[in-house]
Amino acid sequence: MKRIFATAAAPILALTLAGPASAQSPASAERTTETVPMLNALGDSTAWRSYKSRFVTDQGRVVDTANGRISHSEGQGYGMLFAVAAGDRDAFQRIWGWTRANLMVRNDALLAWRWEPDKRPGVADTNDATDGDILVAWALAEAADAWSDEGYRLAGRRIAVDVAKGTVLFKAEGGPLLLPGMAGFSAEDRVDGPVVNLSYWVFPAFTKLAALAPEFDWARLNAAGLDLVLRARFGEAKLPTEWIAMRGGTPKPAEGFPATFSYNAVRVPLYLAMAGHADRRAYEPFARLWAEPDPAGLPIVDTASGQVTGRLQEPGYASVAALVACAASGTVLPAGFAEPAAAENYYPATLHLLALVAANTRYRSCLGR
Repeated sequence: MKRIFATAAAPILALTLAGPASAQSPASAERTTETVPMLNALGDSTAWRSYKSRFVTDQGRVVDTANGRISHSEGQGYGMLFAVAAGDRDAFQRIWGWTRANLMVRNDALLAWRWEPDKRPGVADTNDATDGDILVAWALAEAADAWSDEGYRLAGRRIAVDVAKGTVLFKAEGGPLLLPGMAGFSAEDRVDGPVVNLSYWVFPAFTKLAALAPEFDWARLNAAGLDLVLRARFGEAKLPTEWIAMRGGTPKPAEGFPATFSYNAVRVPLYLAMAGHADRRAYEPFARLWAEPDPAGLPIVDTASGQVTGRLQEPGYASVAALVACAASGTVLPAGFAEPAAAENYYPATLHLLALVAANTRYRSCLGR
């Protein structure tokens, strides 16, 4: 997945903290805001084996096949989560080992966001990506529970503490904000700052972060993100942009970035569904946009004009729309949902596995079980 950073120099699973359930929540889609065990969420499925063979090297590097075969903290975190969900401790340890050796090069416990295979050193930009940090900390917490390894828990705690200290604005106007990285997004760095990205609020992770670092108010950060999902709705389609300026506490499309709903933002309703969030209002603009499946792919929307400017064509993207329909209204998932495509790139394949984990843990009735 392509990342856009505005650094100072240039730039499953415990699925909880979802907020109060709505009275309009569909009865047919089984959901709970209780903690859902991650171990065996993928079980002995071919989905993980196929993913591992295509995207995880023997050394434990998760490869972004559509982005110059780079690796990034986000991908390492996803790989670690999937390994726990499949009960694959050997793969988990290899991915965590590579992550620790190659991305933990900063003076704190956060991870450099990108490693490039054709560069030496592989890390040229040591800024972090907060969602990658969160994903890795979450995966470590899950692994600690799954395999009774307190070393994983301690490593996860170190990351969670530095996420809270370095990237969360707990005293921001209107409620806590999650900066996308340590550098480049604050009010000091940008005229319209702070700038946030809603897809970096990994809603299903916050309960685990609260267990790792209970001295920080993760519940308030979670609630602020849920509130922003309802407020950051732009244009006639009422969709969030990828990058959102929060100067003065009122969300607006951030300056210098395309005002589009695109490949990052499709994770917003995915994470809501993974967390078991039951308020239909949160899903409305996404469910409306994806109401009619289109073989051309999920639309990329210019929020100012409402025009479709492109398509996310690989089949994994459609799995997000299918899961959202299930979470919002109990729609049965399509045939073949449990069998991700055998030939697609890292990011849509990752989205499909995340959706499959959510279906296996929270929405089994949508799978016809």
